[in-house]
Amino acid sequence: MAVARTRRKKAAYRKRVQNRFSMFLVILALLMILAAVYASSIKMQAKLDTLEAQSAALQVQIDAEKERAQEIELLLKRSQTKEYYEEIAKEKLGLVNEDEIVFKAED
Repeated sequence: MAVARTRRKKAAYRKRVQNRFSMFLVILALLMILAAVYASSIKMQAKLDTLEAQSAALQVQIDAEKERAQEIELLLKRSQTKEYYEEIAKEKLGLVNEDEIVFKAED
């Protein structure tokens, strides 16, 4: 009986050691997975920050282009008026209306 008891104790001891080793391997695997996920998370956060900065820069460009489009629209509307044609004729061609008096400065 003593031999059977000793064998059972040895078998139980081996199972405990084997269970501890298995638990150690499982915990080690979980820690490795956790480290990989954390590293991936850091990379993804950096990429997200970069993309958000690009998005903000592009939004600024979009706003500037919208403002420019409004200015062009106003210029287009203004260029279709009689006053605009008169202004251009005076500035570029030096023309005046019939009822205007032109004063020239002497040098």
